[in-house]
Amino acid sequence: MNAATHSALPAVSVIMPVLNEERHLRNSVRHILEQDYPGELEVVIALGPSADRTDAIAAELVAEDPRVHTVPNPTGRTPAALNAAIKASRHPVVVRVDGHGMLSPNYIATAVRLLDETGAANVGGIMHAEGENDWERAVAAAMTSKIGVGNAAFHTGGTAAPADTVYLGVFRREVLERQGGYNIEFIRAQDWELNYRIREAGHLIWFSPELRVSYRPRPSVRTLAKQYKDYGRWRRVVTRYHRGSVNLRYLAAPAALLANAAGIVVGAALTPWALLVPAAYVAGITAGSLPAGRGLPVGARLRVPLALATMHMCWGFGFLTSPRSLARRVIASRRPAVTDQERTEPADV
Repeated sequence: MNAATHSALPAVSVIMPVLNEERHLRNSVRHILEQDYPGELEVVIALGPSADRTDAIAAELVAEDPRVHTVPNPTGRTPAALNAAIKASRHPVVVRVDGHGMLSPNYIATAVRLLDETGAANVGGIMHAEGENDWERAVAAAMTSKIGVGNAAFHTGGTAAPADTVYLGVFRREVLERQGGYNIEFIRAQDWELNYRIREAGHLIWFSPELRVSYRPRPSVRTLAKQYKDYGRWRRVVTRYHRGSVNLRYLAAPAALLANAAGIVVGAALTPWALLVPAAYVAGITAGSLPAGRGLPVGARLRVPLALATMHMCWGFGFLTSPRSLARRVIASRRPAVTDQERTEPADV
């Protein structure tokens, strides 16, 4: 690539919301700074109130490389962190990365090319879960299998195509600013809500399997359970926020939870035949774990059914117990999409 091509490449801001990320933050930032992208690059880390060494590691990164900056996020909320980082950054392309995500070497170069080729406002790709021990490898297998997450393209792959939402995202800054950034009421699912407004404004969201981010799964059953409970809780908020967004994939885990619970209660109180329902579920996820765990060490393969059950049951529990009051508060904060004709000046984020 010649010097003229280098100078034509847009400068890129990478924004990172972090909270208690001492384990992965340095490696995640290294994957950004070592990108195969000759254009100008900056990294803005939004620091939540961590209880570990995250802030100290971030300070070291700032001292080591002038491209790295930090901004405070006293709320600890992801959408507030993202908005703070957007406001503190300055380049025309904005790349979101989480503190436990590892970009593939050509991620930014590929994303910039796709923005140009497709005209999209936001492009994203595959959330490629990778573990570092047997439990994390089991979770990664569950998270990349259809029995674990259904047919979500950003988990299991697929062909390049327009999408409702994408994992993380690489945005045109002017679109982000025009929409006023992320809605801070969406503690989870903030990507979906922002992409919903972007699409309402007439812009394209594009999924491509060329884009890949390695993701480190939660390190324990407890943290995975909380993650998926929150996912289910906020997916219910999304279905109440936008009635047309519900589909059978979202109802599978709540239905499985209700069926298993009913089978256990009826089996204990009335007839043991009802215990066939939870038994069938256990048999199903055990059978499904065999292809999902193919090629893994024995210890990891044995843990895949537990990972699947934790994801299904906790997602279903979060969905079923999601309070209407939460959805009402979020709906009250609804931001209308802003089209190019409606605003000529950037919004505060």
